[in-house]
Amino acid sequence: MMIDMHAHWRPAELADALRARSREPRIVRNPDGVEVLKASRMGEEPLAKAFDDVDFHLARMDRQEVETSVLSLLGSFCWIEAQPPEEAAALCRTVNDGLSALCRKHPGRFAAYAALPLTDMSAAVAEFERALGLPGMIGAQVPGNYFLTRNDAAAMRPLLDVANRRQAVLFIHNGPRPGDAYPKVASDTDNARRRNGTLDMQASLSSVMVTLCLTDFLADYPDATIHVHNLGGNIPYEIERMDHRSMLDTPDEELPSARFRRAKVYVDCNSFGPHAIEAGVRLYGAERIVCGTDGTEFGCSWTRKALADADIGEAAREQILHGNAAAMIARVAAAQRARPAA
Repeated sequence: MMIDMHAHWRPAELADALRARSREPRIVRNPDGVEVLKASRMGEEPLAKAFDDVDFHLARMDRQEVETSVLSLLGSFCWIEAQPPEEAAALCRTVNDGLSALCRKHPGRFAAYAALPLTDMSAAVAEFERALGLPGMIGAQVPGNYFLTRNDAAAMRPLLDVANRRQAVLFIHNGPRPGDAYPKVASDTDNARRRNGTLDMQASLSSVMVTLCLTDFLADYPDATIHVHNLGGNIPYEIERMDHRSMLDTPDEELPSARFRRAKVYVDCNSFGPHAIEAGVRLYGAERIVCGTDGTEFGCSWTRKALADADIGEAAREQILHGNAAAMIARVAAAQRARPAA
């Protein structure tokens, strides 16, 4: 059985908020009278396709032998985190309560990463603390642009303090901070989807991993668990050049490959094939990789086949499919049980 640590969710609880908006993303009726979700990056989607149905999702999980999906807000819905503080706080609270309700109704099938109102860090801290008290919540999802450099990452220290104290997980997913220009490549550029969805995303995630693994930024947070998606960018393929440059430029320093290997950062294998997974295992070790599918049937089939075809051995395959994620989730649950009653 698989534990899917990277399963995006489109929460129905946001429908009324989307109907009330005057700018995209918003829900409107098209000329045929059908409600559609309009978003500049997605065009129009009939509402029936825009919000996940839990019974449909559970049936898909059963078909794909997914034991548990760890839900996180789909990127096109993360606009709620960038709204003015009072609006963002209410929207994030609605989403988090809804995610927790799914976890309560279907014990063992779901866990979740919280959405946070990022335009006010004190509000984000308060909601993170509150969300971690809800059944099924194991951490929070935060945008990768906060970690492109060590200086950028300083803004996240209050949330890392919470994650460290509560032994929770921060899921760092590629995306903009409130106010960032995004996406970087305009839609009228050739191959814009490939440039944004692969080239820029993977380069950005590589920078995130350099911040997290090649600086001392995480030293103050030994009890927080960090999860970065898509194998942490291109690092498994870039590491040999990085080591080579280190030998030439800074020969007295520890090799980057050694620092990546011992850094306390998990990556998921979402979207990658067998050769990339093999490279990831060589660099990070199988004990640092978990499954991710984006929460789609295609992603699940792709990930299962990639793991089946990867030349990594059965023990490593089982660690990635289930063992590492089970230990992460159990660790958070044990920390929550150990907290004194409020």
